[in-house]
Amino acid sequence: MEITTMSQAMQLHAQILKAGNQQNQNLSKLFTFSALSPSGDLSYARLILDSFPAPNSYYYNTMIRAYSQSSDPIQALLLFLPMLEDPTHHTPRPDKFTYPFLLKSCARLRLTHEGKQIHGLIAKSGLEWDRYIQHSLIHMYCLSGESGLAYMVFDRMPDRDVVSWTSMIDGLVEDGRPIEAIRLFEQMVDDGVEVNDATVVSVLRACAETGALGVGRRVHGVVEGRGIGLKANVNSALIDMYAKCACIKSAWQVFDDIVDKDVFAWTAMISGLASHGHCQDAIDLFSKMQGFGIKPDERTMTAVLSACRNAGQVAEGYAYLRSMQNEYGVRPTIQHYGCMVDLLARAGHLKEAEEFIRKMPIEPDVVMCRNLIWACKVHKDTERAERLIIHLRQPKMGSNDSGSYVLIGNVYASAGKWHDKARVRELMKQKGLVKPPGFSRIELDGEIHEFAVGDSGHPEAETIYRKLEEIEDNLRKEGYDPKLSEVLLEIDDEEKAFQLSHHSEKLALAFGLIRTSPGSEIRIVKNLRSCENCHAVMKLISKVYQREIIMRDRIRFHHFKNGDCSCRDYW
Repeated sequence: MEITTMSQAMQLHAQILKAGNQQNQNLSKLFTFSALSPSGDLSYARLILDSFPAPNSYYYNTMIRAYSQSSDPIQALLLFLPMLEDPTHHTPRPDKFTYPFLLKSCARLRLTHEGKQIHGLIAKSGLEWDRYIQHSLIHMYCLSGESGLAYMVFDRMPDRDVVSWTSMIDGLVEDGRPIEAIRLFEQMVDDGVEVNDATVVSVLRACAETGALGVGRRVHGVVEGRGIGLKANVNSALIDMYAKCACIKSAWQVFDDIVDKDVFAWTAMISGLASHGHCQDAIDLFSKMQGFGIKPDERTMTAVLSACRNAGQVAEGYAYLRSMQNEYGVRPTIQHYGCMVDLLARAGHLKEAEEFIRKMPIEPDVVMCRNLIWACKVHKDTERAERLIIHLRQPKMGSNDSGSYVLIGNVYASAGKWHDKARVRELMKQKGLVKPPGFSRIELDGEIHEFAVGDSGHPEAETIYRKLEEIEDNLRKEGYDPKLSEVLLEIDDEEKAFQLSHHSEKLALAFGLIRTSPGSEIRIVKNLRSCENCHAVMKLISKVYQREIIMRDRIRFHHFKNGDCSCRDYW
């Protein structure tokens, strides 16, 4: 009998109770199903657990596992607490199957303190050397921003297998430390550890995030050499890596070579095309996908709506949003509504975007409101931006989010309201909020170089700054005039010009011009949105130095060539 609904599970439970034979065994099977029910409703499973006079550890562990995978993982920890009490209370003691799912709950909730306490209990119980628990500890510490503790667990493992290495690599990627993840992967290969598909997917994510095309190509070689290229998850990761490393032709090649393309491969390719500004190609590929009978999922529709957003296709965006549930049975999420708001906002339909948010069936998130406020700044609608700022500063919208305060301050600065910006800066100081640092990365000869604004810590900093001076002189001959309004600080024009000339992407570009041969492409990855001045400079440099510059910012790819950009100044 296939059980697909909670009501069917309850009916089966009733039949078991009537039968009475082998009750414990059958209840165990029912409980396992109920706890892992796709309906996500664990209330009936919990009722069964609570009805047992003396449930064993199997029942508790199954329930804790289900809670750890549910939308409310804190319940796993609450259920665990009675297991620490005196066993005379008829509650089983935790064992090696209990702790991994507790650690997973801590990881999902970012509960570092509680995770450390559980680690202490593990050590006291003598289970610290269980490999599955060690892998869970590594995952928990990395997701909690404690990579140092994760390394401690990893380094103490006497016999590290492929799962151990992969757990650490994946954890570093999750913790936002992709460069370290790549280095650890290279160490793993040097140590002769056989990689598997999970390892490859993790390191390809790191390559995609950093723009490490050279490393990504070497990983692709490992994939082909070890016969794991037929794995669907590996193919999708390769497409994503090549697209995010600005090599869309290689992404196409991987996609074309896949014999049996699943929805993830199609989605990765559609998303890659959209991010590079090949929006019509992305939409055409989506139509082709449907022709093959592949049903789109949530991520596919996000990719299609992103294509509409990057092309400014408002009518088409509305049409795809309407078709999601009606034609494909995909319920729109905050990501889909966010794409639509961003599409309207970028296109200058600010009033329509605000009304769209007001009529949405779900609550807007902080990213959606930020994007609309940014568009108000771009389109000089300060009055609307200030009204939206009041909404953004409500507690439910994440009033302790540093990015929101930075944006608010920039809106005031662009309107010349320096007193208001100073007030926002003081609020940030009182709350202990710090502006997220901007940086740019460039890969040269297999090594990733990272630059911050005004960075002087690079070994070749002196040479880089001399190159910047040369670039400035050549651009002035072409009529370059810095856009000082992009410096949102109350300082004199000379200081503003100095600030603009030392943005992180300019440092990365100068280094790229020094270290690469004439005529070759330069690829840069920036973690924030590019400013208008840097965008204009990149266009001019591509013309003066006859280089194609490919820059990925937080929004999309920009291909600068012969003085023009693929985004057509629409981003």
